[in-house]
Amino acid sequence: MGRKKSSLESLVIELTSCMNSFWKDKKVLVTGHTGFKGAWLTLLLIEMGAKVFGFSLKDLSEYELFRNLLNDKNFHDHNSFFHFEGDINNMDILKKVVLDVNPDITFHLAAQPLVRRSYKEPLITWETNVLGTLKLLEALKTINKVSTLIVVTSDKVYENLELKNFFKESDRLGGNDPYSSSKAATEILISGWRKSFCGDAPFQTKFLSIATARSGNVIGGGDWSEDRLVPDIVSSLKDNKIIKLRNPTSSRPWLHILETLNGYLLLAERLHISKNINSKDIYKLESSFNFGPKDNDVKTTQELLNECLKYWEGDWIKKKDKNNLKESNNLSLNSEKSKKYLNWSPKLSFETTVNLTINWYKKFYDKKSAYECCMDDINFYYQI
Repeated sequence: MGRKKSSLESLVIELTSCMNSFWKDKKVLVTGHTGFKGAWLTLLLIEMGAKVFGFSLKDLSEYELFRNLLNDKNFHDHNSFFHFEGDINNMDILKKVVLDVNPDITFHLAAQPLVRRSYKEPLITWETNVLGTLKLLEALKTINKVSTLIVVTSDKVYENLELKNFFKESDRLGGNDPYSSSKAATEILISGWRKSFCGDAPFQTKFLSIATARSGNVIGGGDWSEDRLVPDIVSSLKDNKIIKLRNPTSSRPWLHILETLNGYLLLAERLHISKNINSKDIYKLESSFNFGPKDNDVKTTQELLNECLKYWEGDWIKKKDKNNLKESNNLSLNSEKSKKYLNWSPKLSFETTVNLTINWYKKFYDKKSAYECCMDDINFYYQI
């Protein structure tokens, strides 16, 4: 006789069939929607029928993917996207947006997301990543209906002793740089805030459910961020320049953007529905979840580069980091919890992930629109 399924595992199976209908007409607030992940998530939610309310800084100069999508008429055909401008650290503006939107689900992606920039801007990094999250929590506390919050942190929240182990959600948190430590601090903040302010006491909210998502190193088309490996590779290839690789032996859990977003969406669905039906297993979902590739798809930066060069020829050299900024050498995630409770596992191999990524850029530079390039990948991914 097989093992009897838990009530939560049975719920996962039952809910899988209604995934496509879940998001229709849901009011979804996405902070940081102009960033790389945010732009892809916004497009995906719109295609799934949600009403998406984006909140981000006014300056779009760094956000080429979002600007390309925003200028495409196909992006607006659904009439279900609304754009708010403001700083996550401005409590008055943030609270007004939350009250105006009254979201069913919030994805919190607004952050200073770059390790190397965090050394140059530690105060901005900590203020945005930690205090910005706290202000969002305080704003969401005023909602008087079932509401779900997914906070995106990082795979770098773990105390990394370079032991080449696969980090589990229960492992010790830490950080060797301003970015990583700020994200670890955010995880601690959320855990403490949930215990303090989620409940039935007069000073608490009984409506809000919160989970955090820790994903691997995300790659995919449309990323032009500074000091990121794939954008640097593509930029050099496009300009026929030699690629300069800082840390060729560093290993990372590379994951396609759609794998990551699929995990976020599944987590939000399960948590939101479990709250609505008062599932006794909700405490298992109100926690943190890893989203990483299969174990054998954890690769070094040189292996990633070599795979990229299969689809776009070029040359590279090793570049010495003159600043000697501290970054983790080895990083891997254990995603068994996501598989057990969300029925999530990566669909794409490392080779397919790189193929999709590089060909996105090649199609884009061959005059195909960013919207069409993204939709090609979305259709491919959800037909698997």
